[in-house]
Amino acid sequence: MPEIISLLHASLLVADLDRSRRFYEGVLGLQPSSARPPMSFDGIWYDIGAAQIHLIRLPNPDPVSERPAHGGRDRHTALGVRDFAGLQAGLDAAGLRYSLSQSGRRALFVRDPDGNALELVALD
Repeated sequence: MPEIISLLHASLLVADLDRSRRFYEGVLGLQPSSARPPMSFDGIWYDIGAAQIHLIRLPNPDPVSERPAHGGRDRHTALGVRDFAGLQAGLDAAGLRYSLSQSGRRALFVRDPDGNALELVALD
């Protein structure tokens, strides 16, 4: 049996790459990676530790309107965060809705402009 040892990247479908970049770069503070080759479709990569998030501008086959209000009850990508209070302040300043983790951990769930759920977990 093979041993899976790491997550390499998570791909998220987005409709408007510029709008998504304002969220991922402007609100979350991620920086685009130049280490990935161009693809046959528009997108952008962000390095997060040894892994990446890949935003792909392609039509989304999944309905966004019927997803649960709490991102923890939906498929999501979890990211470790330092300065959790600063993250919350930035989300509040941007007027973005989020919900705190129902497990009691210092974590929150927020959706990007395309309804993709992100879990942001405090590492500090």
